[in-house]
Amino acid sequence: MQAKALLVGVLIISVMVTGCFTNDGPEVEPEETGPPEGLFVTGPDGLPVEGAALPLEFTFSDVGEDGAEPSIGVTSSGCIFFIAFEKVMRSCDHGESWEDVAGPMCAFQTNDPWGWVDPITDRIFNVQMQGLETSWICWSDDDGQTWVGNPHDSGTTPINDHIKLATGPWTSSGYGIGGQFTQAYYETAVYYCYNKLAGIFCFTSFDGGATFNTGGLIFGLATTNGGLHGAITSAPDGTVYVTPRVETPTVIVSDDNGLTWFDRTMGEDVGTPNPRKNSEVATDTESNAYHIWTGADEGVYMSRSTDSGNTWEQTSIRISPSAVISTVFPQIDAGDPGRIAVTYLGSENASELNLSDIDGEPWDGNAHYAPANVSYYLYITYSLNALDSEPIFHTVRVSPDPVQVGSICLNSGDCRDIGGSNRNLLDFNDLHIDREGRVYVAFADGCTGECASNWNSTPEDSRSRRGSMYYLSSGPSLYESVGYLAKFI
Repeated sequence: MQAKALLVGVLIISVMVTGCFTNDGPEVEPEETGPPEGLFVTGPDGLPVEGAALPLEFTFSDVGEDGAEPSIGVTSSGCIFFIAFEKVMRSCDHGESWEDVAGPMCAFQTNDPWGWVDPITDRIFNVQMQGLETSWICWSDDDGQTWVGNPHDSGTTPINDHIKLATGPWTSSGYGIGGQFTQAYYETAVYYCYNKLAGIFCFTSFDGGATFNTGGLIFGLATTNGGLHGAITSAPDGTVYVTPRVETPTVIVSDDNGLTWFDRTMGEDVGTPNPRKNSEVATDTESNAYHIWTGADEGVYMSRSTDSGNTWEQTSIRISPSAVISTVFPQIDAGDPGRIAVTYLGSENASELNLSDIDGEPWDGNAHYAPANVSYYLYITYSLNALDSEPIFHTVRVSPDPVQVGSICLNSGDCRDIGGSNRNLLDFNDLHIDREGRVYVAFADGCTGECASNWNSTPEDSRSRRGSMYYLSSGPSLYESVGYLAKFI
């Protein structure tokens, strides 16, 4: 403290007598300073660019239950729904408290849950897999107070796996007015997809998810994970997107409510060799589409479509900073054109280490084979001009401590014991925005308690799967008309 006081005194004296001396030496150029640690402002190649970081502030909430493979949604009342395992956790006070509102009808034990909040009708869906042949699709129209539901039988061919559900507008070329039917039963179309051994099956419901009688195989064969798929997305114009898990980034598209499907590939410059987890598509208010995935160099990449999925960029854009050399579980949502938010788990510290995989070969950044001294954190990347030719991406390392130490096992059949790693985080996280364009991220935290506070933690310590959430407490909305979102009062 005395040294600091002396320095301040010298600076004051220097200022007082500065007019009495002439500085004949060369001018010293001020040092260039970048964003603070954990903040990145990057261009479409992942490299730093000049410019101030967006004022993004996120608030954490502990859901209070285990929550691997979580889904998240927010109703117009502001109630948040975090669905994982057999739990439907609800918070109506901005994450201050949580309660399980699943009810006895839909509280089945499952390894593949899925939740969805219809952004038009506020209907909350809780989809639970019961065995390999039947799922229960439950819904609530009163913020989770009461639930009803029906079983969905996948038929005589076994395997009803990787279940997904979403909703979207009816189209005149599909089952809407002027299409196959003159009137839709429910305000929105409800889509339900799962995989069997033959591939991806998708169905459309006319009665709000009570029954699914129209649909069938849209993509196969389920070899080397080809039949697995990511989330379903429906655009405001009714275009539906499903992403299969294949080597070249691919999107399966329907413009007629699931009556017919076609597929498109994109971003072939950074293919995604197996094993990989799900890619995802988001659409904005003008039905522009943004497809993201983990690329061959382990960064998060994006291809864009401005014609409802018919054509896509073949040269993709890197969303994640180049300093983040390993990523997994990318999820995305969009508001107005060009305004997107993406979340993923990633590692920077690995770039500072001379790392080898389990076979002694140089580690290539694949999270499935990450060495024991690699730490993964939660990142959120924003862009307000993602449709521009030179978009800017603002990334925040949100979690102050690791979400996982060591490898993140990505395939259920070939996990290799690297420092005690296992599949505690399972297959995905989730990101959605509410009616104001505020971002909510659901994830499973694998490093809690002493693991989070001890910087010498090992993969054996990273065994948790705690249900966790971050939301944008202040910063720009993804809806331009809303402007800047302030903290909840």
